[in-house]
Amino acid sequence: MSSKLQVLTSQNSQIIFIDQQPQMAFGVQSIDRQVLKNNVVGLAKAARIFNIPTTITTVETDSFSGNTFPELLAVVPDNDILERTSMNSWDDQNVRDTLAKHAADGRKKVVVAGLWTEVCNTTFALSCMNDTDYEIYMVADASGGTSVDAHKYAMDRMVQAGVVPVTWQQVLLEWQRDWARKETYDAVTSLVKEHSGAYGMGIDYAVTHVHGGAERVKHGKRIGPNPASI
Repeated sequence: MSSKLQVLTSQNSQIIFIDQQPQMAFGVQSIDRQVLKNNVVGLAKAARIFNIPTTITTVETDSFSGNTFPELLAVVPDNDILERTSMNSWDDQNVRDTLAKHAADGRKKVVVAGLWTEVCNTTFALSCMNDTDYEIYMVADASGGTSVDAHKYAMDRMVQAGVVPVTWQQVLLEWQRDWARKETYDAVTSLVKEHSGAYGMGIDYAVTHVHGGAERVKHGKRIGPNPASI
């Protein structure tokens, strides 16, 4: 059986965030940049919930790209940040060694979210797969390209080479797999409420208006109605 038929689990996965830096984000045109950041941070929080080893790389931080999104670093404040000069993270030995360490523990499914899709993500994915037996799962909506076409055709090229395209919420729910998994249930649903848009809003509504639960936040009194006199 092809190992790509095996779903992502908290035991077989590791994750790498490639160059989630402001100067790289400035050039992104394939996805709204605030949505991009939301998805990146949501994905990082998902990895934290399931104890997925997380690698963060940066390129030319001081001279060009700026610091990694602080919201991402806040999720994994103790992580080392692997700095490099090459556009291709696979050209850096520290990156190779870190991924190899986790792969040796059976984590050969490498989840990738990076900027830009057509450069840093593509060269990393192709080079990594060429040199190893790792599988690459490219998170399309936590990555961005310099145009819609740049992102699309980079994704197409990677898929043709064997990369598996995924979305951040798909990864989260694949790791959770079963809502009877109570040890992560609360954390996952809390993450969804915060980062999953309409899905999270629906959970809030169901908790309060279907199941009669409490609201997530305390707030001031609800005053009114008080129709004004004509």
